[in-house]
Amino acid sequence: MSRVIVDATLHEKLAQILHPVELCDAEGHVLGQYIPDLSQYDLGPEISEEELDRREKEGGGRYTTQEVLERLEKLS
Repeated sequence: MSRVIVDATLHEKLAQILHPVELCDAEGHVLGQYIPDLSQYDLGPEISEEELDRREKEGGGRYTTQEVLERLEKLS
């Protein structure tokens, strides 16, 4: 596979992207896709295991997808 050397400006832009994006030229023509390698990041939950356990034991709001959709329909 061929390689393209990334300059400092492009590297800075790509480093901030956490989801797949299309790379386009100035006219909007798609040149390719960039899919970041997220394996270097810890993307686990931002709350502690203790908090997750507390919420599970507390019970309360668990809804099916259908219940959520019906509720959203009522709001619109």
